[in-house]
Amino acid sequence: MEKAIERQRVLLHHLQSSLPLRSPILSSEVCAAGDSAKYQRSSCFGDDVVIVAACRTAICKSKRGGFKDTHPEDLLAPVLKALLDKTQLNPSEVGDIVVGTVLAPGSQRAIECRMAAFYAGFPDTVPLRTVNRQCSSGLQAVADVAAAIKAGFYDIGIGAGLESMTVNSVGRNGPVNPKVEMFPQARDCLLPMGITSENVAERYGITRQEQDHAAVESHRRAAAATAAGKFKEEIIPVLTKIVDPKTGEHKRVTISMDDGIRMDTSLSVLAKLKPAFKKDGSTTAGNASQVSDGAGAVLLMRRDLAMQKGLPILGVFRSFAAVGVEPGVMGIGPAVAIPAAVRAAGLQPDDIDIFEINEAFASQFVYCCKKLELDPEKVNVNGGAIALGHPLGATGARCVSTLLNEMKRRGKACRFGVISMCIGSGMGAAAVFERGDVVDQLINARQVEANSFLSKDAM
Repeated sequence: MEKAIERQRVLLHHLQSSLPLRSPILSSEVCAAGDSAKYQRSSCFGDDVVIVAACRTAICKSKRGGFKDTHPEDLLAPVLKALLDKTQLNPSEVGDIVVGTVLAPGSQRAIECRMAAFYAGFPDTVPLRTVNRQCSSGLQAVADVAAAIKAGFYDIGIGAGLESMTVNSVGRNGPVNPKVEMFPQARDCLLPMGITSENVAERYGITRQEQDHAAVESHRRAAAATAAGKFKEEIIPVLTKIVDPKTGEHKRVTISMDDGIRMDTSLSVLAKLKPAFKKDGSTTAGNASQVSDGAGAVLLMRRDLAMQKGLPILGVFRSFAAVGVEPGVMGIGPAVAIPAAVRAAGLQPDDIDIFEINEAFASQFVYCCKKLELDPEKVNVNGGAIALGHPLGATGARCVSTLLNEMKRRGKACRFGVISMCIGSGMGAAAVFERGDVVDQLINARQVEANSFLSKDAM
């Protein structure tokens, strides 16, 4: 033990002598996660992956909302351009654009996204690709870019998400392989998402009343956030057109507000709705996420480059986890993914100050919150997908913007945040973010009156 202690003393001495600090006496900062936290850094952490800008379109009801007559690429282009406008970044510096998208045919949507990049002002030297991990696609795009930056493939990248559920509906092309009947889990991958919601409610005892209450609270919080102007900083107005279905008349409009929020929703109103997927079931149109159109985009880069450019750091990408669960109860994904992502960040559950959990269905949202014993005041504080809508490929990117802006508003009271969602066919994804202005080059060292030069892990 004495030899180990002496080695730590010598090591710390060498580290101190190499740090450009005025104070000769230093100690590691003790944060909420403890001395062993993986996210803790030395003074040299310029390779942190940080978010310097994040934005989204409004989210509108598919087929009847503000974007019903808008081409998908015309949703993506404004948010890509907004990242450049906010940061004055030279677009040729971007190493890659990754767009999460779900329902459209892969090659067609990839081409549409490439077109959107040109509309936004990116040169042909900037590459682009799409990614599809169902409802987590937007978050997966951000995670893919973060991983590429960390690996040194490039220093600046954009993770985005896009979905027009007006243009592309949920459905299946081609016949089903009869082999599926021999593999129950493979068969359950084909279950309608509403049936998986009913499965969660039945298996884990989530009542209709609990689900309706979650829906009312989602709308109440979203309406309050809208009234307070909380979404103004993240929503990019989109100039588009609305076509009158009766006359064919085109009207130019600017869409800048989410149009699915029902501020007058109540338990008595929701109680009148019939089950949507199963007789005597508990999932209704009122306690499930809305079918929506929208897009979002996130600009990431190395910390040292962001500091060199003088850009504000909204957040730090700390960890990401994707996990598998039973396809028949796919909605439980966040209950497994969140602990995995929190562990990967070197944190404990109590270290997380705020959560954005996608409300695909109230049944699975309620279950995950109960399973993880989350404080309701920390979860979806500005409403969720039941009120705002769930444009499948865009939701993850939208959540990044919503989360980081809320963390910025809360300041020192909010250091770590989590985004999570369930994934069709039985998966879950989650990511941990740290508020951007928490850290600087001296955050892990401070002057102390006395120091044993040991972390408590060695005692």
